[in-house]
Amino acid sequence: MGAQTNVAPVIIKRKKVIAGGGHHGGAWKVAYADFVTAMMAFFMLMWLLNATTEKQRKGLADYFAPTVPINRISGGGDGAFGGTNMFSENDLPQDGTGAANRYPDDARQSRGSVGVAEIGIDALGQDEFKVIDDALSGRGGESMISDEARKHIVTRVTDEGLIIEIFALDGVPLFEEGSDRPTQVFRDITGMVSRISGLVTNGIAINGHIKAHPVVLARNPVWELSTARADRTRTLLQAGGTDAERLQRVTGHADRKPAVSNRMANRNNRIEVILLRNEAR
Repeated sequence: MGAQTNVAPVIIKRKKVIAGGGHHGGAWKVAYADFVTAMMAFFMLMWLLNATTEKQRKGLADYFAPTVPINRISGGGDGAFGGTNMFSENDLPQDGTGAANRYPDDARQSRGSVGVAEIGIDALGQDEFKVIDDALSGRGGESMISDEARKHIVTRVTDEGLIIEIFALDGVPLFEEGSDRPTQVFRDITGMVSRISGLVTNGIAINGHIKAHPVVLARNPVWELSTARADRTRTLLQAGGTDAERLQRVTGHADRKPAVSNRMANRNNRIEVILLRNEAR
């Protein structure tokens, strides 16, 4: 009879280990991180909209939709972009689009040291604009605008043309209170604007704006006063040497288009001298 052994059989138990920490693994962590990032971006966007001015938001928009021309024309290549690039500003032979034309807005671009910079040939004309820009900023010679006068001036480009906006400051008005009698500051500024506008031949339009008056006034003179100030600007420009034939229109807008949210702020007392695009005359 064979020998018997009392040694118990060895039982090996293999346990299946599931990596990743449970039924769903670690994928939920990635999704949660994406959600938190998106919420952070959302709240930053809400904060920026509340904490920035319209001009600052315009600058941010221009930053993410660049309009600075790198290449004036398409290179005509046969690569992925067909010779064009995302920074092209002017019309291109390949697709006829540019950043500013693809995403236009009411004010177009406001760039440069005094609010504007070089623009395409579809506005005032590149050569004409460069002359005005150099005269305002002093590039290539002495500036025709003094430092004190510059505080009252901001320029911007619209579909209508180049707007030279002259506005009052607290304690430094453009006109005597409640009248169309210009102050010496405004006379000096219009004289300089007249000399600058004489460097080009574009037509000119003048808009008058004033701040709102209290509603308790029995007779609100906003329409008459804004029109009278615009017309006085016309006479000052002509006295400064502007050809009367270039003056296309004079308009008073009363207090209907305030520049700032406070309709009774002095900043709303302003005159706009517009160098019209050739086709807008």
